Amino acid sequence: MPHAISPVAARWVRRWLILIGLMVYAMILIGGATRLTDSGLSITEWDPIKGALPPFGEAAWLSEFEKYKQTAEFQQQNYNMTMSEFQYIYWWEWGHRLFGRLIGLVAIAGFVWFAAKRWLSRKWLIRLAVLIALGGLQGFIGWWMVASGIGETDRLDVAPYRLMTHFGLALLIIAVTAWYWLDLGEDSPVLVDQRLRVIALALLILTSIQMLSGALVTGLDAGRTYTDWPLMAGELIPSHYLDEQLGVRSLFEGRAATQFNHRFFAYTLWAMALFGAFLARGSALAKGFYLIAALVSAQAIWGIITLINAAPLPIALIHQGLGVIVMLAAVWLVWVTRTERNQTVPA
Repeated sequence: MPHAISPVAARWVRRWLILIGLMVYAMILIGGATRLTDSGLSITEWDPIKGALPPFGEAAWLSEFEKYKQTAEFQQQNYNMTMSEFQYIYWWEWGHRLFGRLIGLVAIAGFVWFAAKRWLSRKWLIRLAVLIALGGLQGFIGWWMVASGIGETDRLDVAPYRLMTHFGLALLIIAVTAWYWLDLGEDSPVLVDQRLRVIALALLILTSIQMLSGALVTGLDAGRTYTDWPLMAGELIPSHYLDEQLGVRSLFEGRAATQFNHRFFAYTLWAMALFGAFLARGSALAKGFYLIAALVSAQAIWGIITLINAAPLPIALIHQGLGVIVMLAAVWLVWVTRTERNQTVPA
């Protein structure tokens, strides 16, 4: 048996991984909503224990509001904010952090239970411990991101590259979770043409790059800056692609550059997905490549809809959620096309 644990153990670990994956997926959407509602800086302290409780009473709320008033975001952008408006963004950020704690509890509880039952081989003890460690690291990265917007830097908002790192780690966690779930299943890799294995890997890499570039667009509100398509402010390539003040940093901090790059990677991914579907016709994985081509096409079209509507919250969240599904499909395609001795079946 490839996973070296009992069928009963594998079944329960897979159920636990599904729960973790669904929670992480929900967390990604909650995080997207937190960013799009500009709620991320409403809580200016990180306390893993006491922070689990929200403010109780008027005095506690006034104290939290006063802390927020010290941020550049309040002083330069939200100086007219009322208490009710502050509470709205506070609840988004508090819910985001609370859900992260819940994921941690579910992950640790499951791991401890499986270990106590002696269901895990040494290999799976290490693998699941690494998954939990990534979740713990995500908490630190999240605070590192928030700190960039509350005084650590001179930014009005969080640093976009830190947001990209935070989002990228979330994608890594859900991808690893999916890979482990596949490893514990009964399916085996499929022997296909080398070109299809290369394309599957390229699709995963391109999808990851595209998702990370989207995080930069979100972090800079660049999706609400250029809302025409297929041109950008009437230009094929924006004249301010490289900002004079930012220079090379425009690639990470410039609104024109980050949105143009996001569009370019989208076109490249779309073309690659369609090319893969064309090459896969008649193979054992034709349906898999057709599926990812359809998902990428749907995501590209929805991305255009999101753009021309200036990224309103519901449409933008669907765009983000569908992007994660595309990435998971690419993970599956890489997993199923990999080669392992004694585990391949003829196409």
